[in-house]
Amino acid sequence: MTLTWEGPVALVRWDEGENRVNLDSLALLHERLDEVEAEPGPRALVVTGAGKFFSNGLDLPRFMEDPAQMGATLTELHRTVARLFLFPAYTVAALNGHTFAAGALLACGMDYRVMREDRGYWCMNEVDIGMALDEKLAAILFARLPRETVIHAMLTGHRFGASEAHSYGIVEEIGPEDEVVSKALEVAAAMAEKNHGIIAAHKRVAFAEAVAVLGFPVS
Repeated sequence: MTLTWEGPVALVRWDEGENRVNLDSLALLHERLDEVEAEPGPRALVVTGAGKFFSNGLDLPRFMEDPAQMGATLTELHRTVARLFLFPAYTVAALNGHTFAAGALLACGMDYRVMREDRGYWCMNEVDIGMALDEKLAAILFARLPRETVIHAMLTGHRFGASEAHSYGIVEEIGPEDEVVSKALEVAAAMAEKNHGIIAAHKRVAFAEAVAVLGFPVS
C-alpha cells in the first residue's frame, strides 16, 4: 500500500492483488492515514486500488486457515471506518474495480466516491455467502447511503454497476477507467485548502451516531 503526494492530495494506492481486508491490510491503511494526518499544510486524501479490484472484501481464505482472526478483523474494520468517518480532511474513494462487502464499507467511510463506468461492481454480498451483517456494519451503510438503497443492497446482494450505483446514490461520479483517479484527485484538490478543524468538527456532528454504534468515542 503506497502513499504519494499529488500537490496537497495524498494518493494511497492499495495494490495487493484482490486487496482483501485483513489485519495486515488495515494496519497498513492506518499507517498511511497517520502520515496524511501528520501533514501540517493543506491536505486531502484519495484511496484507490489496482487492476480490477478496489477491494474484494474480507480475507475469507485466511480466516478459513485461522478462524480466530475473523473477529479481530471485524473489530479493526469497525475502528477503521470510524476513523475514516471522522478523518480531519476531505476523503475520496476512486473505485477502480470490484468493491465488495468490507471493501464497500471502507468506501462508505469516505466522503466522495468516483467509480469506473465500464467494469466492476459495488456489492454487499453477505446474503449470498451466508454472513449476516450486524448492526455495526449496517450502521456504516445507513450513515452514508439512502435508506432504500441500503435495504435493497442487503436483502438482494445486488451487484451495482457504475450507472446503477450512481442512480442509487452509492457513488457521486462515474468515469472511464483512465479518468477515475484523476477525477478523484480533482475533487480532493478542490477541498484540500479547507480548514481541517472545521471539517473534523462537522464530521463529528454528521457521524457521531454511527461512530457510537461502532463502539468508538467521538473526540
